[in-house]
Amino acid sequence: MAIPDAVTALERDLRGIFGQRLQSMVVYGLRARDARRDAEGSHAADGSQHAPLTHTLAVVDALSTEDLRACTGHIERWQGHGLDTPLLVTSHEFGRSLDVFPFEFGAILADHMLVSGSDPFDGLSVEPADQRRACEVQARGHLLHLREAFLETRGHGDALAVLIVESAPAFAALLTSVAHLDGVEIRDAAAAARHVERRLELTSGAATAVVALVGVGEIASAEAERMFPPYLDIVERLVRYIDLWKR
Repeated sequence: MAIPDAVTALERDLRGIFGQRLQSMVVYGLRARDARRDAEGSHAADGSQHAPLTHTLAVVDALSTEDLRACTGHIERWQGHGLDTPLLVTSHEFGRSLDVFPFEFGAILADHMLVSGSDPFDGLSVEPADQRRACEVQARGHLLHLREAFLETRGHGDALAVLIVESAPAFAALLTSVAHLDGVEIRDAAAAARHVERRLELTSGAATAVVALVGVGEIASAEAERMFPPYLDIVERLVRYIDLWKR
């Protein structure tokens, strides 16, 4: 797989800003991006969908406010060439971040190409215990949020509908993390929802239903009243599942 020309140009820009302080740069997510683009293209009727952005990470010796300010002058052009804003990490931070962001860095580790310098992921791996801990933080945080936000709806169905719709992206991210924790290769959040339903032996399809709301503007109050009890039950069961999880 070839490195996109826009990524090569980005590396030159960053080299101009950081000089020898730019230790390494990788582009990541190309395989996942191409798979997603192929899947979406096969279902697109008008070809109007936006192309997925290309993601990069740069490791530098040091990072100052002046460096960040210099980068801001390039952002519009980078994004115009289909690049997401690059992740900038100092070498000191990078070595201490793998256990804090195991899913994020694990995804990069599994699907990246070296653009310049030495590969920062060479010899690294993500510990299952770190993944489990991060997943537990997600699950327990989501559960606490749902309970608190439900109280704040004050029993109004329209407020509950907003709660469910607005929490759907975070729920989809949680299910994706659980699938990764279980070592399952998934292409999208819907596949992660199906995996969780199978693993927890759920037959209601509630996880799939909530994930389907990602990107949806609103749902009816009656629909929200019907969806919330099984939604909350799934998150409670996920917390117990992750708490007892062992590979």
